[in-house]
Formats: sequence, C-alpha cells, structure tokens
Amino acid sequence: MIIKPSDRTRGVQEYYFSRKQKDLDAVSAERAARGVGPLINLGIGAPDGMPPQPAIDALVKAAVMPGNHKYQNYKGLPELRQAFANWYDRYYGVTLDPNGGIQPLVGSKEGILLISLAFVNPGEKVLVPDPGYPTYSSTVQLVGGEAVKYDLKEENNWFPDFDALEKMDLDGVKLMWVNYPNMPTGASATPELYERIVDFARRHRILVVNDNPYSFILTEKPISILAVDGAWDYCLELNSLSKAHNMSGWRIGMVAGDPAMVNEILKVKSQMDSGMFKALQLAAIEALAQGPDWFGDLNAEYRRRRVAAGRIFDALGVKYNPDSTGLFLWGRIPSSPVPEPVEGPVEGTHTMTPGEALSERILHATGVFITPGFVFGKNGENYVRISLCAPVPVLEEGLSRIKAFLEEGA
Repeated sequence: MIIKPSDRTRGVQEYYFSRKQKDLDAVSAERAARGVGPLINLGIGAPDGMPPQPAIDALVKAAVMPGNHKYQNYKGLPELRQAFANWYDRYYGVTLDPNGGIQPLVGSKEGILLISLAFVNPGEKVLVPDPGYPTYSSTVQLVGGEAVKYDLKEENNWFPDFDALEKMDLDGVKLMWVNYPNMPTGASATPELYERIVDFARRHRILVVNDNPYSFILTEKPISILAVDGAWDYCLELNSLSKAHNMSGWRIGMVAGDPAMVNEILKVKSQMDSGMFKALQLAAIEALAQGPDWFGDLNAEYRRRRVAAGRIFDALGVKYNPDSTGLFLWGRIPSSPVPEPVEGPVEGTHTMTPGEALSERILHATGVFITPGFVFGKNGENYVRISLCAPVPVLEEGLSRIKAFLEEGA
C-alpha cells in the first residue's frame, strides 16, 4: 500500500467473524466437493426467525408510497420515538422523554461508535469487560482512547468484581461499558447489580453505557439500568430490535438517557447520515407494539434450542449454565488437554487457546463451527460458545456429527 493508513487503525483488526468467514467458506467448499453434509455455522448470533408480520406489512406498504424515499429527520419520526418510549414504559417500567431522551440508530452497534466519539477524548480511559463484545475495545482505539479491561469471571457469576474495580487506577476513566444479559456468557443482570453499577458511576463520575439488546431473550422480565434512582445523571442505554424482534438485518436501534447527553450523540450522528428510511421507521413502530405473546412464542423456541445446544456441550464434556439468557450458550471446556487441531487456523501463526483448539478441531473434522471464547478476551480462553440462531434439527445434526467423530476417536 502506497498510502499509509491513519494511526487510529493500528492494532484494530478486521472483525473476527468477518475474517473467519474466509475459513468457513473454504470448509464449506471442501465439504461440497466431497459430497458430504453442508457446513453448520453455530457462530454468530443472527436470528433466523421472521420479524412480526405487521412490521413486514408496514414496510411493504410504505415502500411503494410516493414521498417516503427522501431524506428523513435526523432525530427520527416523532411517532417512532414515542413507540420506543411506550415500549420502555410497558416492559421496563421506565419513562423516557420522546422529545429529547431517545435517538433512533442504524442498529445499536452504530451507537457504540457515536457515543465514543461524543464523549471520549484522545488519551481518556474506558472500562471494557473481559470477556466482552470486541467492538467496545476496537472503538476505544479508533477514537484514540485507552481501553482498560475489567474482569468478569465465572466464580462471580460473570458480574464485575467491585472490590477489584475500586483498587484499579481510575484516574482518567471517562466511560464504562456494561452488557446484560451478557454476551457472551449469558449472565443476567439483577436490580441490585444495576444499583451497584450506578453507585460506582456516581462516586467516580464515570459515564456508564449499558448495551441491552438481549433483555427479552430467555428472561422472565426485561430490566433496564435506567430504572435505578440516579441513573439518568450517569447512564445511557443502547437497545435494538435485532434480537427480540428477529430484525438484525433491518438495523434499527436506539440510545436513551438524559436529553442533554442524547443531544451530544445527535451532534455526531447528524454529521454521519441523513436519518433512517421512513418505511423502516414505520415498520419499527409496528414491531415495538408487539404484545407479550410475541415474546412468549419467541422464547419457547429458544428454550428448545438451548436444550439442543446443551446436548452438544454434554457430548464434548463442556460445562455450562442450562438456564443462561440471551442468544448463546457459553461453556467451559474440559480441563484435560485438547488434541492438536487439524490444519485451518485463521488467526495466523500463534499458540491456540484451548477453546480455539477445540473449535478448530470440531470444525475441520465435522463441519460444525462453534465460536472460541478467546475472541471475547483473555477470560474467555478456556470457553466456547454456541449460537441459538439455528433450528433444533440443525443443532441435532451438529450433535450427530460430533458424536460420530468422538466415537471414531475413542
């Protein structure tokens, strides 16, 4: 390359699942050439179900109407912001200000960058969970901040260790990312946990951003950090229709909080795009109006899938929480050494973690891909993750292949 890239991209790699897709494509082609079963991808959390039918109908109707294809308001339709407010009131028991406290987003992932640009100066520190969503760390690097990892560990139910946090050097810490129900571990938040996080933020004057897209998946009742007294001064919350409404490809999300903070995000967003396609906004309004039956049916299916995914972990001797929440099952691999994997690493020359070695061996021997936990941080090195975004018959086929492979090696 003749032109030198910007310094901000140094140390930021292409997203793992984007890089890994090249390896998965190669495995898929090799299996097709041999005439054996297709690749079973249990990696990324992309819901495979259909969105609510009223949302689809609204999209189709609005897409053919003249006038709906022009630039839209940067703040989104007032009706959409009111729909988000109604959604929070109905399910979270939180009152949001639709006139200034809600900003629609092109998926909540966009919000991670916008919030970072709006609040993090070069050199300022950001607390990032380990394990956690890789985009938190990469975004900190892109805006010139310093990512400071804080541990989430199984023995602490994947909650922050507040004693350890208090002992850290918090000088210069501006922002903290939290995410419950947690990805990748499936741990659920409690009101008490959110209260401790808000108290921590208040005492250290840190902005906490709760990334909350999994709150309806396999939970009894969704909760929001914004329900905690005092949260409005120190917290923002991201949410999305991607997971709970099977609309990941539609890219519809939001950020909520104190209007003054939301306005800072709008300053950045208004420089980046010209508002969401009106037909998408009208469809989102219909999706947000779904009643409890929608989520009941959704979770009945995910419970069946969680059981089927658990059988895969049982066959591999992986320990997991059968009552975990969110779109994934997360498990700790056996303590015994894992055999060396066959050819096919995607990360270049490096020493594989136990979770990666198991993932690679299963992928190349059976055509079943499960995500190695190192992707999410050092504390994930001995773990693997199965996505629940595959029907039960597909999960059962994956189990059958893995069992056959294990029996051949016995």
